[in-house]
Amino acid sequence: MANSESLSVRVFSLNCWGIRYLSKHCLQRYAMIGEMLSNGEHDIVLLQEVWSEKDYLSLKQKLACCHPHSHYFKSGVIGSGLAIFSKYRIHDTFLYRYSLNGYPYMAHHGDWFGGKAVGMAILSIGSLTANVYVTHLHAEYCRDKDSYLPHRVVQAWELQQFIRHTSAGADVVILGGDLNMHPQDLGNRLLKASTGLRDSYSETRKFDGCEDGISLIADNPFVSKKTLIPFEKGIRIDYILFKGSSKADIYCDFMSTTKGSVPDHPFPYSDHEALTAELRLETHSPAETESDGTSKNQDSAAGKVAELVDIVTEARTEVKVGLHCAERMRYTATRTGVMGLALLILELAIAAVPWLALGAEQPFPRTSFYMLAALCFAILLTTSLLYIFYTMELKSLQGAEDQMRLTVGSLQEKLRGFPLAQPHSTQRRPPEGLEPSAFDPEE
Repeated sequence: MANSESLSVRVFSLNCWGIRYLSKHCLQRYAMIGEMLSNGEHDIVLLQEVWSEKDYLSLKQKLACCHPHSHYFKSGVIGSGLAIFSKYRIHDTFLYRYSLNGYPYMAHHGDWFGGKAVGMAILSIGSLTANVYVTHLHAEYCRDKDSYLPHRVVQAWELQQFIRHTSAGADVVILGGDLNMHPQDLGNRLLKASTGLRDSYSETRKFDGCEDGISLIADNPFVSKKTLIPFEKGIRIDYILFKGSSKADIYCDFMSTTKGSVPDHPFPYSDHEALTAELRLETHSPAETESDGTSKNQDSAAGKVAELVDIVTEARTEVKVGLHCAERMRYTATRTGVMGLALLILELAIAAVPWLALGAEQPFPRTSFYMLAALCFAILLTTSLLYIFYTMELKSLQGAEDQMRLTVGSLQEKLRGFPLAQPHSTQRRPPEGLEPSAFDPEE
């Protein structure tokens, strides 16, 4: 290619499992992670579950020489856990917190308290502007009965919206993180089909790591075997995704994962395997892009739009299931609150009897009265908070479902504009005046 420039960027992603005092060997593993990253082999480092800002500051100090630019994304009660370290200058950052993120009363899962979000950093890589995203979606605790699936689908929907709306001026887009979704899960398909992001594992020319690219392996001593049933070898839920633009093409030349325990150390870096992708960026002139990319987009645009209609429709159906469940839970909270209120009124009526019985001295069980009153107030307070929470959940689900409905209508209208394929015609052109929209993947 004339006037082309090639750059190589090594991207690293790891879920650090950094819950102080709860995660096993937390401080020792952070020391290992810092030692490994300090060798300077990686250009961009994307970390998740760095729950303590002290651990982030410790890593920042260790990596100051090789990764002088960094940012910690703060969110929720204990933080988003997201951090980025970079050799390239960070010009701007932004954090978007997902509207749905589990339930506060499921304290043993902890996702709600983490404030799951997606963090964005704008970098300059040579002459290119790169939007780098790091995220961590809600965990899947039971695949057969996944009560969090509607929340994770909405998170994937909001993630693709955030990437599409913020990356319009970017030459390169890179997303890394723990998506907590299998490669063929609904949210994963929705994300890739809507944004055009490509999977490093699927696109790489050379791979070195765990079989099938799995990042939660059974051989990891920190992983409970029960969480992997029925996947004996493990699951792939961590990803590095990327896409180019009209100004730059991007390819994955090499990808690797760690394989459990670290040599010369008694345990791995985390319960997840670390991912490294070596990306090659090739810049070119706009003229070359126009001639190379137009025919490709024309040939596959209709098929991609039709596929996206099916995926968004499937996501909308799943969100409707979540709506039904949220409505049922709000109704249960309302009914329980009414029962608590009725019990409180009944108790007050019983307590008023001695006052109404003039001249009659009757013993009054004060202790029982106060205990029952405290119980009634606790029921009313709890059900009121649950009612508010489920109302907020309903609003978020309804908002996502409305957005999906509009998107499906827009895509169907666009699909009707494509001419029907002719048996003897090898060329298909989009309707006059139609331009690629944000929902048309570039690659």
